[in-house]
Amino acid sequence: MSTPHDESDYHIGSMDISAHRRTYEGFITLSKYSTVGILLIMVLLAIFRTH
Repeated sequence: MSTPHDESDYHIGSMDISAHRRTYEGFITLSKYSTVGILLIMVLLAIFRTH
């Protein structure tokens, strides 16, 4: 009985991962901008805090 993903069908390096790479790069970019934005908000809150 064979499975849908038989080992003989797999070839190392043959899978197209361009969509995965674009998604990862987008995630990293979003993470960078989010971190910078949060740090900016924290600095502004520290400067303009009220007593």
